[in-house]
Amino acid sequence: MSAHEQTTTATDAAGLAPWHDVTRPIGERVEALIAELALEEKIAQLYGVWVGASAEGLDVAPNQHEMSGDVDLDELLPKGLGQLTRPFGTAPVDPGLGALSLARTQRRIVAESRLGIPALAHEECLAGFATWGATAYPVPLSWAATFDPDLVERMSRRIGDDLRRVGVHQGLAPVLDVVRDARWGRVEETMGEDPFLVGTIGAAYVRGIESAGVVATLKHFVGYSASKAGRNLAPVSVGPRELADVLLPPFETVLREGRPRSVMNAYTDLDGVPTAADAALLTDLLRDTWGFAGTVVADYFSVAFLQTLHGTAGSLADAAAAALVAGIDVELPTVHAFGAPLVQAVADGRLDEAVLDRALRRVLAQKAELGLLDPDWDATPEALAGLADDPEAVRGAIDLDPPANRALAAEVAERAVVLLRNDGTLPLVGDGRTSPGRTPPARTPPARIAVIGPTGDDRFAVLGCYAFPTHVGVHHPDSGDGIELPTLVASLRAEFPDAVVEFTAGTSISGGETDGFAAAAATASAADLVVLALGDRAGLFGRGTSGEGCDAETLALPGAQAGLLEAVLDAGTPTIVTLLAGRPYTLGTAPERAAGIVAAFFAGEEGTRAIAGVMSGRVAPSGRLPVSVPRSAGVHPSTYLASRLARSNTVSSIDPTPRYPFGHGLTYTAFEWTDLVGDAPTVGIGGEVVVSLRVRNSGERTGVEVVQLYLHDPVASVVQPVQRLIGFARVELGAGDAADIRFAVPTDLASFTGRDGVRIVEPGALVLSAGRSSDDLASAHEVQLTGAVQVVDHTRRLRLEVEISVGVVEVAGAGASAGAGAVG
Repeated sequence: MSAHEQTTTATDAAGLAPWHDVTRPIGERVEALIAELALEEKIAQLYGVWVGASAEGLDVAPNQHEMSGDVDLDELLPKGLGQLTRPFGTAPVDPGLGALSLARTQRRIVAESRLGIPALAHEECLAGFATWGATAYPVPLSWAATFDPDLVERMSRRIGDDLRRVGVHQGLAPVLDVVRDARWGRVEETMGEDPFLVGTIGAAYVRGIESAGVVATLKHFVGYSASKAGRNLAPVSVGPRELADVLLPPFETVLREGRPRSVMNAYTDLDGVPTAADAALLTDLLRDTWGFAGTVVADYFSVAFLQTLHGTAGSLADAAAAALVAGIDVELPTVHAFGAPLVQAVADGRLDEAVLDRALRRVLAQKAELGLLDPDWDATPEALAGLADDPEAVRGAIDLDPPANRALAAEVAERAVVLLRNDGTLPLVGDGRTSPGRTPPARTPPARIAVIGPTGDDRFAVLGCYAFPTHVGVHHPDSGDGIELPTLVASLRAEFPDAVVEFTAGTSISGGETDGFAAAAATASAADLVVLALGDRAGLFGRGTSGEGCDAETLALPGAQAGLLEAVLDAGTPTIVTLLAGRPYTLGTAPERAAGIVAAFFAGEEGTRAIAGVMSGRVAPSGRLPVSVPRSAGVHPSTYLASRLARSNTVSSIDPTPRYPFGHGLTYTAFEWTDLVGDAPTVGIGGEVVVSLRVRNSGERTGVEVVQLYLHDPVASVVQPVQRLIGFARVELGAGDAADIRFAVPTDLASFTGRDGVRIVEPGALVLSAGRSSDDLASAHEVQLTGAVQVVDHTRRLRLEVEISVGVVEVAGAGASAGAGAVG
């Protein structure tokens, strides 16, 4: 007899309990189920269990060794279970066997609990489904470098499809933290230093994964990236204006435009108040003002951290009560404070059961939306349909890295590579995407290429810390990577089959060795071209140079890489400095002496092929910097969103001006821009101003231009950044083609938080500038805002409108016009 049949609750004429009746409204079904649940059964729906997580060995979550232990399912399951934590992402498992194991676990949960409510399974999906054998896509910093939200949405839809077909319901992504200090280890997980770009790319990711039927989870709400000194899980002391105008807007944008169904709190405290117990954030703002109706899940162990790290709770019971009152609904990753301590808190009156029921309504409503309360719910996931319930039948039956996935990973990687400098050496061969009738001069590829540097022959140099091989796989070396990870040396040999490609490391990534410098310089001197591969190795909690808990004291290259850079440049051979990293680093004299500089932020399993393609010319570079590249290693925290006072001046010996600014990126062609023109010199507050320009590809090759629109408020009642991005247009044009670009800018985009904490739009001058980067503004249009100061709120317009018309300007020899994309 099934659990559904065991319930003693009254059923309808069809034999259904009311919560199984799909003809009833979800709210009615949920209330009927809540009325049936005993206290411990209610609480069981509000926590997950992490089967296989160990209190011994190396952490994959903060303080895991202190917070985890063996889980006794025999004791827990009769009460039910809310979530299953990382059934695929805890240890290497064949995807088919993992799907079968999850299905069997779900059947057990249903069979052994009184009311047979399935668990919701969640996984990490920061750069693809974080499981053995799944595609490792580029990290979010690379998503942002594409300036291509449509591409990111296609990628996340594929990630969502893979999650859904093996039985996973929720993905813990995207990260919407805005970079404030690039020393922070989790920069690789972010989408850069600009709130508009973070919100735009983040919304695209959420749309894709939610369209697959998977719950997206926004994190980390809020302030995590603004920690003191760039240290992981450190206090945050931002003011209310920085919070409102920099850190919160990406969440506001993505909630409105992506409609995610879950949010995860940040670990940090904001000016002394831990976000896990901050009702002003989790309830007043998130729910009452913004209208969010989904679930708030705790970042791993953050409820217990109220006692152990923050010291705002005297016991786990107090921590559980504080988190629920503030608005957290689910304790992850495993039962801890929401177990026996929460039962005690309700029993002794420290927590009103009505508060617990509030969280339970959200959790059960989400399960109902996902079909987990339907009478015909089946634990068998899509990928196992038609296969026998047998390990041998399913082993190897599911491919999570098929050719279509790899092709998409390659497309994202190719669009994410940023060409920072080029003295004309690149491309080494030519551009296969040259427009018909436009043939650039032929180039002879180098006969002898020296690949030097510690990331040149490291297969993990393209992976972030949440890719499975680096996150979990390193602890299970006998299981293999599960996916093909070509090194840069291998990809260059494949890209240049007639060249002799030699490799020498010169030094390690972080060890500081210098005894290999002489050999590296000799190898460089004997070559026609040097590819100097520098950067990071992702890890966790100090086991890498980038990643969660791998913060940097400065933005100098790790180890002895800065010395290797100078030694190789001194050899005099044309050198392409190649950064395979999770954050920007200062690059010594390379901006003046290198033949070229290429940056690829952990570009995924196809990353090295993308880099090789950019070097050969097979791929036309189109990436733009989502974070500034520093001139000096010690200038951070620094960001392009700086006021006049925060910029270079004559009263400080420190110059924070970046070497390569936000938005910078070169191409293999040339573009001519007309001046930005506006439709009117004045506009009333509440209206919009229209500006436009024409961009023409005047070079010989197809290429991409990213027209960035910046806003400058010369005089305001509170200090403003000199420039901030408000929109962009990514335009691909064949040689001779042109595009007319029109931006319709609502005055709401000029709003900011005034002196009294209220968001306003003020009358006065505004300057809109079209730029190739935040520091390369081609032309500007000034407009006067007229009228009285206007108060705006969460219903204000968040985005401008963009129209792009692409056409052929030069008929003779010009090919068909290329595609265009825009984001306002």
